[in-house]
Amino acid sequence: MKAFATFIILTTLSLNIMAQQKIVQTAGRTQLGEFAPEFAHLNDDILFGEVWSRNDLLSLRDRSLVTITSLISQGITDSSLKYHLQSAKNNGITRTEAAEIITHIAFYAGWPKAWAAFNLAKEVWSEDVKGDDAKATFQREMIFPIGEPNTAYAKYFKGNSYLAQISDSQIPFFNVTFEPGCRNNWHTHHATKGGGQMLVGVAGRGWYQEEGKPAQEIIPGTVIHIPANVKHWHGAAKDSWFAHLAFEIPGENTSNEWQEAVSDEEYNKIK
Repeated sequence: MKAFATFIILTTLSLNIMAQQKIVQTAGRTQLGEFAPEFAHLNDDILFGEVWSRNDLLSLRDRSLVTITSLISQGITDSSLKYHLQSAKNNGITRTEAAEIITHIAFYAGWPKAWAAFNLAKEVWSEDVKGDDAKATFQREMIFPIGEPNTAYAKYFKGNSYLAQISDSQIPFFNVTFEPGCRNNWHTHHATKGGGQMLVGVAGRGWYQEEGKPAQEIIPGTVIHIPANVKHWHGAAKDSWFAHLAFEIPGENTSNEWQEAVSDEEYNKIK
């Protein structure tokens, strides 16, 4: 039966998903038309042409969810599951939702089956780590919250950044999150005594650079000590979300001076 399941669902031509009234399926006749014409007819015309096309009773999204749950529960994690995962994606199930669905199935159908399904799902949604999905994925990598959009300081950042205040007493500090390619302007923490800033890498990969010096990579666990009155910038790598904790060091006559943006030419030189 698993072999047949693999054969019968290799090729589907779907009309526009949102307005779709009927699915046109040809896999049955393509694979088994001469050997089992009646089976091919049932697959193409009944299963897909009628059952899958009853969108007034269940949406295509709901039918995809039911189907992938059924296949994983039976331990069918071959090309038939990959096909239906691709269909689920086309029918509106996001990468984040797919991960949650398979996680939920694991508790009822078994951990090994979920592992096998995840391997296929990663392939299907491999290019979808962007936007809200990417942000949600990154949030799961760290214990601190991403927080809210950094609107108050947005004019000093290139790209989107987020702020979450972790402590507002004793030593106030923030978790600062940068989307890929985002960085802040050159700036200086002024002080006549003490002062400066400390950064602690939390998740992802980023950069810190002082004026006149090479950029330093920041990964989880990296600690950067920034002296007062030193011009610098920090932000994410081009291909990675990034978050660090930011501690303002107490000092006398402290102030922060925002300066020019880090140009694309400067930023793209960093490897």
